Amino acid sequence: MNSTITPIILKDDKLDLFEGQYPLPDGITYNSYVVKDEKITLFDTGDKAYCKEWLEKVKQICGGEKPQYLIISHIEPDHSGCIKELTDLYPEITLVGNDKTFTYLNQFYEISDGVKKLIVKDGDQLCIGNHTFTFIFAPMIHWPEVMMSYEESEQILFSADAFGKFGIKDEYKEDWTDEARRYYINICGKYGMQVQKTLSKILQPIKAIYPLHGPLLTEETEFYINKYNIWSKYEAEKEGVFIAYASIHGNTRKVAEKVGEILSDELKQDVKICDLTRTDLSEAVSLAFKYNKMILASSTYDGGIFTPMEDFLTRLKKKSYQNRMVGLIENGTWAAQSGKLMNAQLEQMKNISVCSTIVSIKSAMKEGDKENLRTLAKEIIK
Repeated sequence: MNSTITPIILKDDKLDLFEGQYPLPDGITYNSYVVKDEKITLFDTGDKAYCKEWLEKVKQICGGEKPQYLIISHIEPDHSGCIKELTDLYPEITLVGNDKTFTYLNQFYEISDGVKKLIVKDGDQLCIGNHTFTFIFAPMIHWPEVMMSYEESEQILFSADAFGKFGIKDEYKEDWTDEARRYYINICGKYGMQVQKTLSKILQPIKAIYPLHGPLLTEETEFYINKYNIWSKYEAEKEGVFIAYASIHGNTRKVAEKVGEILSDELKQDVKICDLTRTDLSEAVSLAFKYNKMILASSTYDGGIFTPMEDFLTRLKKKSYQNRMVGLIENGTWAAQSGKLMNAQLEQMKNISVCSTIVSIKSAMKEGDKENLRTLAKEIIK
């Protein structure tokens, strides 16, 4: 039998929210892989909604032969949703995973007790003929049972959920980066330390990365690995200022736009402005991680931080936002509190430096406020 690796890419353009919270304007893919060798081996399955399509493709690729192994990289239902159907069709197949894999498998599905299981440990190998897989445990990227596999003859990393992206388009490099960052920060952002540990274990060289979502990365893999190295160290990709504002009547918006104008036109900085009342939080959080500086502008509401800003700060904290310089602008008609309260939220994050200048607006921006904004702008780029 000729050795081949064939991807099965299921394109889901109907799902509107990933994990019930992240918008999918361009859908998402569920990737699995068939390795034809002396022993036909599958990597993962797909979402239950696509089981019929997936099984038909498996049977077509196998060409009448029976798969002997299913390597389970990740037990999350969008990748394991067809395991029961697979084992019903091929009862002699051996499921390959670790202890936690089978604990979670039993929690999700009623798999026959007679199904064969191969429990592997970190660093174990499985030879199926011309291909040998080394298992690399990747706990908390982003579940405890996750494991990657390195195939040494073709130097391919089967990366589980890592290096995936939202969307169903086959895009590379810069087109890949924004949706891959939104995917990474919101799903794995909390686990930078674990990502760093796993990156240190990944075997080299790598000619291709095969993730469970998004395009196969078959060129210049160091580009993608470098992005994960930056993100997991909580470093910025770009020098510039991200301005996030939450405005009730539009006055705070005008202040945010003015400080952005000062930064871009007068101080020649790269600036990105985001309206938190109209931008999904997953996108706003991704942009906050992209830039090395951030300015927050919020109205005061019910004696506290206006809700969109409060939600944004909560999400930043959950995703371990750190190592940044932040400037603050508050607005209030009778009791401006948002600046102090935003500062208190930032104090709970790691290695955040807050500018000493906190600009306080009384209802609407006046000429005198513009000079204070200029002072803040100069301070944040020092």
